[in-house]
Amino acid sequence: GSAEPRGPELGAAPLRHQALPHGALCPRRSALELVPFGIKPLLRRAAAYEALERYSLAYVDYKTALQVDCSVQAAHDGVNRITKALMEKDGVNWRQKLPPIPTVPVSAQTRWSIPSAQAPGANTPPTTAPQGEQARTLKEEGNEFVKKGNHKKAVEKYSESLKLSKECATYTNRALCYLALKQYKEAAQDCTEALKLDPKNVKALYRRAQAFKELKDYKSSIADIKSLLKTEPKNTAALRLLQELNRA
Repeated sequence: GSAEPRGPELGAAPLRHQALPHGALCPRRSALELVPFGIKPLLRRAAAYEALERYSLAYVDYKTALQVDCSVQAAHDGVNRITKALMEKDGVNWRQKLPPIPTVPVSAQTRWSIPSAQAPGANTPPTTAPQGEQARTLKEEGNEFVKKGNHKKAVEKYSESLKLSKECATYTNRALCYLALKQYKEAAQDCTEALKLDPKNVKALYRRAQAFKELKDYKSSIADIKSLLKTEPKNTAALRLLQELNRA
């Protein structure tokens, strides 16, 4: 009778937690084929590479493990040890000699449980560092489209970037595109969002003044230009716009 409960118990255990036979690299490889981003097999393979002094491969495995779960102290310690070893071996440019580090899909990353009582933003999990990089890349792609005069495509890129990171410059850039596309309400709205982040932002004030002028809200437009001129009294574009507004 004692053997009976073992069947369902083993079946229910996730692959990565099953005991692995103590062999050389072979079982570790098969474990990583089954669960490409299993923490234990990654750490074991990294340790094996480290013992063989194949430091760059060990570094990649430790870094991959940290992408899966950035709270694993063994992986942090491994990265620190390997970094020292690689610097001694390859000098300052050691990073250039590294093989590429695989990107761990979000599905394999350890998600941090978010307590609902906390304010949004207060609990940004440590795993979201790459989000900022992604937002920056999307913003730069948007900038490239602006240079080519493709404001519609630029708006798409800026919008994607803003979903990941609310940045003042991204809002003012998207406002510029909306002005070019004659979407003045959206332009004014983006400038307002930018000014929440940076109340004295010159571009946001100037572009919102332009949008208000087109919407024939001259009073608000003049107010924005006057706020701008307190920060930059000699801003020629703003002075010119103020002249036009006074004539309107």
